Amino acid sequence: MNNPVHTHFGNQVRVRACGICLQADKILLANHQGVVPGNFWAPPGGGIQFNETAQQCILREFEEETGLQVTIKDFLFSCELIRNPLHAIELFFQVEVAGGSLKLGRDPEMGNHQIISGLKYFSRVEIKAMPEEELHGIFKIVQNPAKIVDLRGYFKL
Repeated sequence: MNNPVHTHFGNQVRVRACGICLQADKILLANHQGVVPGNFWAPPGGGIQFNETAQQCILREFEEETGLQVTIKDFLFSCELIRNPLHAIELFFQVEVAGGSLKLGRDPEMGNHQIISGLKYFSRVEIKAMPEEELHGIFKIVQNPAKIVDLRGYFKL
């Protein structure tokens, strides 16, 4: 099977910048198809482009994926995932909504094979009820998803 995610992003190291956006103790997640079989919910973000800072990447990715303009707050933590053929180093920042309205966006580099299929603010209870394989690995680290903004350091997933 030809997996567009593996074809486009596989067999290379990809540096990503992601935003943790909380509202009323709920966290905004985007559903990405093709990363794993079925759903894969993760904080919005994407690959840092050449000559782009991590902060610029987050601003662009939030606009593209969610329709939201955000303000970047603190750098929180980094993660590294090596699961052949994918290898990602992710930088996570706390963000706050500054404008726009939540709407499902597009991933320009994916062309006709769009992988973003949903956006939702999830409560702790909703996240705890989800199968582990459908969530970004960072959620294995925290007991309360709203406390994700308290994480610091480097995590190997």
